[in-house]
Amino acid sequence: MKNKIIIIGIAGGSGSGKTRLVKNILNKVDNLKVDAIELDSYYKDLSHLIFSEREKSNFDHPDSVDFNLLQENLEDLINNREISVPIYDYKTHTREKNTSRKINNINVIILEGIFALYTKEIRDLMTIKIFVDTPSDIRVLRRIKRDVNKRERSIDSVMTQYEETVRPMFIEFVRPTQRYADIIIPYGGKNKISIDTIVTTIKKYYI
Repeated sequence: MKNKIIIIGIAGGSGSGKTRLVKNILNKVDNLKVDAIELDSYYKDLSHLIFSEREKSNFDHPDSVDFNLLQENLEDLINNREISVPIYDYKTHTREKNTSRKINNINVIILEGIFALYTKEIRDLMTIKIFVDTPSDIRVLRRIKRDVNKRERSIDSVMTQYEETVRPMFIEFVRPTQRYADIIIPYGGKNKISIDTIVTTIKKYYI
């Protein structure tokens, strides 16, 4: 088994199927030392703001993400050091205090999020770069289902956010990162051929 830690980046628009793709990969490699990090965990902590101000923040802009901490954590993993991944509370827009998720002793880390391929410094740490390309109508329906069921949002608020920030930020910041991808996957987690290709690549390194 090789000592080098493989970092796989998976980017794509909100609702593209990134999370399902990661879950399906993990299900097929559960006998290996593979773990995943959601880039959303690295949203900046807004606890210093009153709640009404936090709600005004544009969470679809790259400035909302603490890329410095993310890069530091990934470099620590590469150097076989344990990291503490923040736990982000989407309802309060703050990081949970005095708690985090520990990751250590792994061979493969999957970084998943809309801005996974955004910064050159983090891209340079990756062995495989993936972009999930899903039509916008499917993405918005998935986002509505997720935010209403899991984040207690109203349909109107989800649609307003999509029109005002999600769509324009995708066009400006997310979609352009597709050019950095080694692999482009249509429809995300339901693409069995792509899942099998990624799993085969992981196993090639570590079995």
